[in-house]
Parts: sequence; structure tokens; C-alpha cells
Amino acid sequence: MNFEGTYVAMVTPFDEERNIDEEGFRSNINYLIEKGVNGLVGAGTTGESATLNHDEHRQIIEILVDEVDGRVETIAGTGSNSTVEAIDLTRFAQDAGADAALVITPYYNKPQQHALVEHYRALSACDIPIIAYNVPSRTGINMDVETIVEIAKIDNIDAIKEASGSVDKVSDIYNALAREGLEDDFNILSGEDSLTFPIMAVGGTGVISASANIDAKRMVLMVDSILNDDYTRAMELHYEMLELIRVLFIESNPVPVKTAMDIMGLPSGPFRQPLAPMKEENVELLKKALKDSQLI
Repeated sequence: MNFEGTYVAMVTPFDEERNIDEEGFRSNINYLIEKGVNGLVGAGTTGESATLNHDEHRQIIEILVDEVDGRVETIAGTGSNSTVEAIDLTRFAQDAGADAALVITPYYNKPQQHALVEHYRALSACDIPIIAYNVPSRTGINMDVETIVEIAKIDNIDAIKEASGSVDKVSDIYNALAREGLEDDFNILSGEDSLTFPIMAVGGTGVISASANIDAKRMVLMVDSILNDDYTRAMELHYEMLELIRVLFIESNPVPVKTAMDIMGLPSGPFRQPLAPMKEENVELLKKALKDSQLI
């Protein structure tokens, strides 16, 4: 697959008993498709995957594939700190009909760089395109540029969601891929909403965005503007969204995003512990940012 455009890292809405709100999830899927997104990610970090049991994880993937029904690309979060478990979830996503799998680097156990290569090599046995996900702030491990180039050579590992927070690193990744002739076969997707504009300017092809749950229309317009070489319009949109994006990450994701969705009347519901509601002073900042962005 050629991963380009705006992909939304969807929240998992819960009912008051903190069970999956299937009707609400389906409603959010249709809402985002109407905004023009290229794809949707279910059961990822923004979807509180760490608190979903395996049955719920599979349920989210099945609902996503069923409701989308081929209208946009579907990406299933299938990562784990166990390679065997990640393979099992990825094979489930494959059998369920997902278009791709998003596989985070194993967390907590901090595998060595060569172990990360072997982790993704094992996953490549699954017959589904895989996006590796590098987010050291969550996992405690940061994939080296050389490691990313090595996994790019593996069949079925087709892209990386890069969330290390460094545009310089994205430049280094792109240069290293180009030296191996891989720059057209392996996509770099922004995993940092506020850095999507500069990341795409140095070789990225899109974003997997949490803030697009809230402001998908502008994110789609910005990403499409970059893909169409209209950097003037893209920069305008970048600055229009910047303050809202910053406030959406003022507390741990997805707490502000789900709070904003609730304010906007979109299905979101409560959080699963250990996450807790936002501090009241931050809720007020969030409401102001939503008003300034004309979203409420």
C-alpha cells in the first residue's frame, strides 16, 4: 500500500459502564468519512488499547471493517510487548479484512535495536501491510534510523508512524531510505500532529492524527495541500490548527481529545482507569481553543 493522506487515530467511545459504545463508534466512523479522511485507525493508543482486553480489541477491529465497508482504508492497531501476541492480533486483523496493521514497538521490555528488526521480521509472515510505530515517549525505546532502514527492507513492512518528535530524524530517515533506493516504497507518516507540516515538507506522506477526531476537515485540507505542493495554504492551515493541537495534548492523550468530543456532542464517554478526567482549568483552556477554532 502507498500510505498517503490523513488517517485518524480514533478514540474508543465507552458507555457509562465503560463498555464499548458500538453505536457511538459507528457514528464516529461515518462522521470522519464525511470529513474526507483517507483512513481510520481502530484500537490504537488513542483508542485506549492498553485497557482493552483481547475480545474487545478484536471487536473494535471487526466493527471498524464492517462499518467502513471499503469506503476508506482501515488500519487495525495490533501491537503488543509480546511478539507472539502481536502476530496473533495482526493475523486476526488480516482475517477480518483490515487493509493494514499499525504495530507499535514493544513497550516496557525495551528490546535491542537488532531485536526490533527481528520483531518486525516475524510479523512480516502475516499477509497484510504493516506500519511500524515509533513513539519512544510511550514505549521507552526509540528506533534508530539504521533500524528503520532495515525494517523497510522486510516484505509487508510498508511504512512507519514516526513520533519521536524530531524533524531532523525524519530528514535522516528519508535520506537513508533514498541511499538504499527505498524512498518510494516505504512511507513516513507523522505521528506528531503539530509537526505534520514540517515532517511532510521533508519527505513524509501523511499523518496518523489524534486531533483529527476533532478537526478532521482542516487536517485533511492541510495534508492535501502539501501533497498538491500548495505549501502557502498548508502553512496557513498549520497555524490555524496549532493552538488547538497543543491544548489537545495538554494532558495525556486521549483525555483532552475525548473531552473535546464530549463538548462537541460526539460519542466519547468516560475514560478507563488509570486515566482520569481533565483538570477543570485545562477544560476551560480546551473550550476556549474549540471556540477560537469555530468548532463549538
